[in-house]
Amino acid sequence: MKKKIILTGIRPTGNLHYGHLFGACQNWLKLQDEYVFYLEIADVQALTDNFHSPNKVHSNVFELTSDLLSIGIDPKKVHIFVQSQIPEIAELTVFYSNLVTMARLYRNPTVKTEIAQKKALFGNDGESVTYGFVGYPVSQAADITAFKGELVPVGEDQLPLIEQCREIVRKFNSIYGEVLKEPEPYLSKTPRIKGLDGNEKMGKSLGNAIFLVDDEETISKKVMRAVTDTQKIKKDDPANPEVCMVYYYHKLVNQENVDVVCEECKKGARGCVQCKKELIEKMNEFMKEIREKKQYYREHPEEVLRILENGTKEARSVAISTMRDVKKAMQIDYFERGE
Repeated sequence: MKKKIILTGIRPTGNLHYGHLFGACQNWLKLQDEYVFYLEIADVQALTDNFHSPNKVHSNVFELTSDLLSIGIDPKKVHIFVQSQIPEIAELTVFYSNLVTMARLYRNPTVKTEIAQKKALFGNDGESVTYGFVGYPVSQAADITAFKGELVPVGEDQLPLIEQCREIVRKFNSIYGEVLKEPEPYLSKTPRIKGLDGNEKMGKSLGNAIFLVDDEETISKKVMRAVTDTQKIKKDDPANPEVCMVYYYHKLVNQENVDVVCEECKKGARGCVQCKKELIEKMNEFMKEIREKKQYYREHPEEVLRILENGTKEARSVAISTMRDVKKAMQIDYFERGE
């Protein structure tokens, strides 16, 4: 049976952290064996927020790629490519922009939420919101359809973006004929990973993340500040592990002992400092192989570049084919027609 095409992307805005790893990447490790997998390093989309810092985005492309390789993304199974190096995506974005009204873009729940966040951050009426930012769903539709994507791994908060892509595909096909594939969301069953402070979201800007590049000392300092049960005053007081972020992370990296951790915590047979030190040890054991691979790729940047070049070349061949079909349907394939 022919494998379906799955496409996902990640913006190079920093190194991977535990939220990425346990929330999405471990799922990708399974999917890479089951599908024709395209993984986009979305540097153009990263520029919507970082257009004034191109050097940052540039370096992050290589850092992020080496992170992905270090956790087990296999370039023999996954086409890892750089968005900006596929000009067909930009062409499709322009074509699709004629099919979507500004009113529809502003109604997109994901866009509305992010614009509200920007207004709160900058304290204005949205003057800092750029055309590229509002048009992000159009660009994403181009990302997906350029590679004939059939499935797109997303969380529930990203479903409105996929629906907007499906609307664009239907509109295009209704005008120009059945050319594009309408993608389906592949809903992740993994919940969003919480931060060390208990926040529902882990992020660099929130200062509550464990990064894959964190060394042993950094992890130790971060874990020692992690939120525990505030009702536990003394070392031998019984506590509720379900409100403790240390127990939360034990469930991620210390599964073989997590039942013991839970039972001892409830009985008051485990102090918070002891529990944190055990978690630090388990985290460092878990990170050992990832750190070794990361060091290897940092010492061999030419190999990372070769992987990106090969993946981008393979991805672009598909995008060129898609663009050929699109231009033919739109009757703008002048020279191919010989007219």
